[in-house]
Amino acid sequence: MKFSLSWLKDHLATDASLDEILDALNRIGLEVEDVEDKAKELAAFRIAHILTAEQHPNADRLRVCSVDTGEGAPVQIVCGAPNARAGLKTVFAPPGTHIPGKDITIAVGAIRGVESRGMMCSPEELDLPGDSSGIFELPDDAPVGASYAAWAGLDDPVIDVAVTPNRPDALGVAGIARDLAAAGLGSLITPDVAPVAGEGENPVRVIRDFAPGDERLNPAFALRLVRGVKNGPSPEWLQKRLTAIGLRPINALVDITNYITFDRGRPLHVFDAAKVKGDLVVRRARAGEELLALDGKTYRLDEGNVVIADDNGPESLAGIMGGEHSGCDENTTDVLIESALWDAFTIARTGRDLGIITDARYRFERGVDPALTVPGVELATRLVLDLCGGTPSEVTLAGAVPDAERTIALPWAEVKRLTGLDIARDDARAILQALGFVVTGDGDTADVVRPSWRPDVEGKADLVEEVLRIAGIDNVTSTPLPRIEPGITKPVLTLLQRRTRLARRLYASRGLVEAVTWSFVSKAEAELFGGGDARLALANPIAADLSDMRPSLLPGLIRAAQRNADRGFGDVALFEVGQVFADDTPEGQTTSAVALRRGSARAEGVGKHWDGGGEDVGMFDAKADAFALLTALGIATAGVQVVPGGPAWYHPGRSATLQFGPKTIIGAFGELHPKVLQALDAKGPLAVAEIVLDRLPAPKERPTKARPKLVLSDFQPLSRDFAFVVDADVAAGDIIKAIQGAERALISDIRVFDIYEGPGIEAGRKSVATAVTLQPASKTLTEPEIEAISQRIVEAVAKKTGATLRG
Repeated sequence: MKFSLSWLKDHLATDASLDEILDALNRIGLEVEDVEDKAKELAAFRIAHILTAEQHPNADRLRVCSVDTGEGAPVQIVCGAPNARAGLKTVFAPPGTHIPGKDITIAVGAIRGVESRGMMCSPEELDLPGDSSGIFELPDDAPVGASYAAWAGLDDPVIDVAVTPNRPDALGVAGIARDLAAAGLGSLITPDVAPVAGEGENPVRVIRDFAPGDERLNPAFALRLVRGVKNGPSPEWLQKRLTAIGLRPINALVDITNYITFDRGRPLHVFDAAKVKGDLVVRRARAGEELLALDGKTYRLDEGNVVIADDNGPESLAGIMGGEHSGCDENTTDVLIESALWDAFTIARTGRDLGIITDARYRFERGVDPALTVPGVELATRLVLDLCGGTPSEVTLAGAVPDAERTIALPWAEVKRLTGLDIARDDARAILQALGFVVTGDGDTADVVRPSWRPDVEGKADLVEEVLRIAGIDNVTSTPLPRIEPGITKPVLTLLQRRTRLARRLYASRGLVEAVTWSFVSKAEAELFGGGDARLALANPIAADLSDMRPSLLPGLIRAAQRNADRGFGDVALFEVGQVFADDTPEGQTTSAVALRRGSARAEGVGKHWDGGGEDVGMFDAKADAFALLTALGIATAGVQVVPGGPAWYHPGRSATLQFGPKTIIGAFGELHPKVLQALDAKGPLAVAEIVLDRLPAPKERPTKARPKLVLSDFQPLSRDFAFVVDADVAAGDIIKAIQGAERALISDIRVFDIYEGPGIEAGRKSVATAVTLQPASKTLTEPEIEAISQRIVEAVAKKTGATLRG
């Protein structure tokens, strides 16, 4: 929401400085995003007078000018503008001035051998609108030496504040002034809207043609005809205000509606009455109808849209944009002024579906003050009469303006209880009254009637918030929370919160970069990753391709990796820890940690090197990420079952599922299915690891948090190799478990170092070679003892897997 300081002072009588106003806006919740202070930016630019302009001796298109700057003797300036001539008054920038339109700082220099001590400027060089084919041409009465910004009326700062969706009243300068007045920065001087007497009935009827129950789409519609107007450019003051906030002046009638939209937060529309055929009918659009809008685009409508139509068809898209056919131009002599109320949800959905963003839509979808429906017409009528003349009819009102007022009981003790703010009851009452609330009752509980422009205030907590907002959160006394129990405090973070933080640190330490992607995906992407439940479809998505809650973190990460690859960064490693959704129940929301590697982004390093590297990532890189995370989280990986194959979006032969039994699946890892990559328009290789943090078992409670004593053996470990011949479908993990079970006390490590199929091995069989490390704790093992352990290992593996020792 943009407005100028002088515009604000039309509604607020104040002596506060600009800095004080900015501080107050931030303090009361209207965050200042930007301040455009042209007076400060253009402080060095002065009005100057060209005394002489002679041809440059060394350049045909340059002139050597003698310029009176109003300070001392004339200065010499070399200028290439075609309109530089003797007698012209223009804008001068002395050496050392920053030129905002070019982002340069000028200095004394020589141009083609002739010294130049400054610069004469065009509007573009000052970052201003206007003809920039030459330098400024100012009128003869422009005072030489005066500040150009002050003379041109550019010394009016423009403030841009961020307005939260619950504050539609702050989308008008009058509403912002009301808040500042309540905060003690002055007094509110917004003039009341005086009715304008009409002459005769409005000949154009308004017909609200809705099916039963659809009247909510347009509760009220006010219309007035003004005959005999003379449309043309709006006055300079109005054009300057609109230009200052980034709007382009069009003509007086249109500029008036834009002005009231920002001045009072009340969008209006004007029709050229001569172009309207018959009555105005407010109805749902019919499938296939089209509207050529004021932006020059043709929109195809459906029954979800509401239009204002006449006998020719739709003339305006209700609450969003008018049609070009009935728009006002310099030939308009009779004008229809419309002020209506529209259903916020319908306006938001129509604007989103058609891709139209306008100031009217922005306000209607947040809620417009219903009490301003008729006064909006009256205010516009007064401005039309003042600027364009004419004779107004009476106001036609179709429907009824709804009563938005609501009485809320406010126990004064709630202010202290909910906020900790210790404020006198009379002061709290004065704040609410200054904001427009009507407060009655002298006891401990007051009856507060909310004003029509505050639909966001629904209960006593909202009223308390208003008191706190204006009184200032800085006035809340900081009080430490009392300790519930004496002694050592308990951990604040839950197990899931600790694991979430640890997962981020672990993946970052393995060279992955954290990504934060949308929690929403398209319907097709949700179905691709096991989602698509109708309960997870958003009622009001921000975009068509962000319509469903995500069932997995992978769609966002895959697209992020591909965007990096499209920009030349193909070897990228990303991770994300966030929520995924299986259904709309609390149990259906889980926290997942996903690592994704693309190209050659392996944990050992990225890209090619003289001593190796450059290999593409694969499923074992993903497995390493998964098991590194489980180990860091204190999960006993020996008990994790690795089952070949993952969910449907994984490559069936290059993936695996991690589980503690068939009912406790904790994640998966591997390469992605080629069809999934094709559907997402992504290219591999991609290796991913998914761990569902909620499903990991909690650590066992220990009597003490102290770490156990470190026990190191004084005896030399020894290693024995075993090569087992087993059926080809026997998993190496089953062999490892069998070996571990043969001698748990002495075996400290088991490693598979070779798998062989081929000559010397029967068809359908394979050789699995393992290295088993024995770590004695109390004595050195003798040869017979080692042989006995080896025999038990062979027997255990043979019993569990049917293996034989390879000869």
